[in-house]
Amino acid sequence: MSTVHARLSFALAIAMMIANPVVATAQGVSVGFSGLRQDTSVPIEVTADELTVDQGEGKAVFNGNVLVVQGDLRMTSGKVEVEYGADGTGISQLTATGGVTVVTAQEAAESAEAVYTIASGALVMSGAVLLTQGPSTISGERLVADLTAGTGRMEGRVKTVFQPAAKKGN
Repeated sequence: MSTVHARLSFALAIAMMIANPVVATAQGVSVGFSGLRQDTSVPIEVTADELTVDQGEGKAVFNGNVLVVQGDLRMTSGKVEVEYGADGTGISQLTATGGVTVVTAQEAAESAEAVYTIASGALVMSGAVLLTQGPSTISGERLVADLTAGTGRMEGRVKTVFQPAAKKGN
């Protein structure tokens, strides 16, 4: 490959990264999550086919067609285990398994499982993660998102598809 060709390829790759809200790094991909930003103090509503409660353990398990709603955030899965805080009243963490989908008005993510820590706004999705942001997609093995800050990081053999800008006038 000629030096000119290599420089052109490098410049094109940099231009594509600048034009898209995804920044490639050596360890993974940092992702802008303005669409996943969430107020974690908003009440959480859970709907499911079945509920099992274990007061002694401070846990509840929702099974079958589970839908979790918090503000604009929607999460669906086959099963969600809810852990209560130390005082036994508030929810501290949700663990979703059985095919998880998280959706907002602007973004959607799918994975095998997800852990949402309410107080910190941390959402960790793992197992064949696919994130869709408008026409662009990013996939990897693990997505670590801070819903409070609206930031995230995709890890583990990351692959993204960039959509080129539309041509003007023909």
